[in-house]
Amino acid sequence: MNTHTLRKSAPASSVTQAAAGALIAAVHTVAARIGFTAAVAVTDQAGHLKAFDRADEAPFLTAEVALDKAWTAASFRIPTHTWNDYLADPQVAPLAGHPRLTAVGGGYPILENGRCIGGLGISGGSYQQDRQAAEEALTALGFELSGH
Repeated sequence: MNTHTLRKSAPASSVTQAAAGALIAAVHTVAARIGFTAAVAVTDQAGHLKAFDRADEAPFLTAEVALDKAWTAASFRIPTHTWNDYLADPQVAPLAGHPRLTAVGGGYPILENGRCIGGLGISGGSYQQDRQAAEEALTALGFELSGH
């Protein structure tokens, strides 16, 4: 192999701190409108925490769940609610034992120009409310929603 033509790295885009903060604010706005308080986690494309906020009234467990939803969404670049169907497959079901995998609505990859630049995780409402808040916040800021 010729080392002069060997590709040694790949560019990795990450959600900015400003965009992460704007997503958190947008989620809290939607959550207040539809009637719940939330913990909101934003990770980079590798699932590492970028920004986080938990409303005063949100239960403490929501913090960990929000982070795990964001991590799950960024890890496979699919929304967390899609995992229930995947885990029903006996060939995939063993992944349910992974301590961070969260197959509950409210986690979405943050997509820009078809590339995953992070993960968004919301916890505090029902899975439908968490999912709605994620979708509305991402759409309001011009991010793409995953087709899954």
